[in-house]
Amino acid sequence: MTLPAKDRLPWYVKLAYGSTDFGFAFTDSAIAVVYMIFLTNVIGLALEAVFLITLIRMTWDYINDPIIGFLTDRTRTRWGRRRPYLLFGIIPYGIAFAMLWWHPPVASETWLVVYYTIAWLVYDTILTLVSMPYFALTPELTQDYDERTSLTSFRMAFSIVGGLVAYTVWLMALGERAPENGSHIFTVAAIFGAISAFPMLFTFFAAKERPAYVGQSRPSLRESLRAARTNRPFLFAAGIFLFTWTAISIIEPTLLYFLKYRMQLPDDTADLVAGTVFISALVVLPFWLWVSKKTDKRKSYIAGMLFLSAVICTLIFISPFMGLPVIIALAALAGIGVSAVHVLTWAMIPDAVEVDELASGHRHEGIFYALVTLFRKIAASVAVSLIPLVWKASGYVADAAQQNETAITAIRIMVGPVPSLFLLGGILFAVFYPLSREAHRETRDKIAARAAAD
Repeated sequence: MTLPAKDRLPWYVKLAYGSTDFGFAFTDSAIAVVYMIFLTNVIGLALEAVFLITLIRMTWDYINDPIIGFLTDRTRTRWGRRRPYLLFGIIPYGIAFAMLWWHPPVASETWLVVYYTIAWLVYDTILTLVSMPYFALTPELTQDYDERTSLTSFRMAFSIVGGLVAYTVWLMALGERAPENGSHIFTVAAIFGAISAFPMLFTFFAAKERPAYVGQSRPSLRESLRAARTNRPFLFAAGIFLFTWTAISIIEPTLLYFLKYRMQLPDDTADLVAGTVFISALVVLPFWLWVSKKTDKRKSYIAGMLFLSAVICTLIFISPFMGLPVIIALAALAGIGVSAVHVLTWAMIPDAVEVDELASGHRHEGIFYALVTLFRKIAASVAVSLIPLVWKASGYVADAAQQNETAITAIRIMVGPVPSLFLLGGILFAVFYPLSREAHRETRDKIAARAAAD
């Protein structure tokens, strides 16, 4: 079937739109990989102080996402609802990332905690102000079921590259994580902050919002929350998103422990394994786009998660004598499933927007993506809370050269079976996900018929 011109996106629009997610993925991964070490080893903060900063930041995370998502739904300018945030957020976003890595000239730990807490809150607020409108552009750029998957694939390609750069180039550029290297780390962070922010300019000029959406009346917060609460496809898509990303959030940090203590591999092996996963995921992105077009997003997701679950469950049976080649092979296979996670969990969200439009006569993309992003942060919080508790119960000893058998067993279970259970939860939500390609097309046809009647 030939797509209407308004739904067909040129490759350069997809490229320009997708490029912005390089910056978001890079800064997110760069912080996750090394920021705690930066605060403890470079700045010299106690672990209790780092915990306090993290707790305040996570609390603010849960508050600001829905507020800013709602704000973008109510924004009305001659540039649209979403694009102005990208244009005016470029410079603040780059500066805010850089300031996370600055060492202020104070000796008091109390004042250092105050500074890094404020720096976190400012960065997180600006990140939400630019990322939330960016995510919400997906359903506005095209209403076609498969074009949205294609658009998401472009975006995820840049996202995967951003993560790969954070795990490789960023770590090499930072150098030694020591107090005497603090000024160099800040300089590197400033350069990468500018690189991460710049692609937003491409998205601003290439991604054109639809005037009809900008002209809609401003929704109230109650209306926006009701739209999300009563949208059955969105609730199922959000459940898929939450369970899947919780699994990924558990695998990411646990894998390092698995490589070190179960497989007895050197620390620098983690970069090679992570790089293999990212490259594999990038290479197979077109495969998942093809599978989704041949079937639909729900069936493709189920197939991808069953495959990923089988791969990670295999890790519990791997012995140290099998060595690095087996791990690299499994990492390449895992990348196939990780690619499906990146594309398909995000590609399901925009289709629920038309269900909302048919039911309410309005579109609430901002609040939808705000809640989804909030769910991803909740997923990370579950992992952050769960893993230390399991380690403590198993008798894990920090910085020990060897761990006891109970701790190693706990690591094996946490890297395979536990995330597989969360993936199973996502699969169960997908089984009952109600929005197929045909159902989405029918929803669009009803909206078009109603518009024609008006």
